[in-house]
Amino acid sequence: MSLARRVLVVNGRPGVSSGVAPIAIFVHRGEYEALHQALAIAATAVAQGRPTQVYLFWWALERLARGGLELTEGGAAGERLEGRGQPSAQALLEVVRASPLARVVACSGSLSALGLTPPQVEHAVDEIAGWSAILQRTQGIADRFFL
Repeated sequence: MSLARRVLVVNGRPGVSSGVAPIAIFVHRGEYEALHQALAIAATAVAQGRPTQVYLFWWALERLARGGLELTEGGAAGERLEGRGQPSAQALLEVVRASPLARVVACSGSLSALGLTPPQVEHAVDEIAGWSAILQRTQGIADRFFL
């Protein structure tokens, strides 16, 4: 799968449409529950028709690169979620990535700092971007989540 598999551009800006408030989610933490929460927010937003941008940095990016998003890999948090019939972080990621309203983006600086290569994250992200692009794309977005 290519990183350029889909691009959402509305009104000349990626991930932004008129009349619907977009959200941006910045995920740094690599703990299962942090990624699950970020992806649950993203899945809910796209279900509401909101353009959604998920940016992955450091430990979150590392966890996505190596896998570990199934409930069985979530430790105590995964067990609690499974016992309550909740979807895994992997299932939420699949919902988010299937939506034309969402973009999952790996930070190029974090990718390099972790010693990862683009092929190691292609399965989990739509693209790789640096801070210049990230700042431009998230300019003016009021609904921002930091995990």
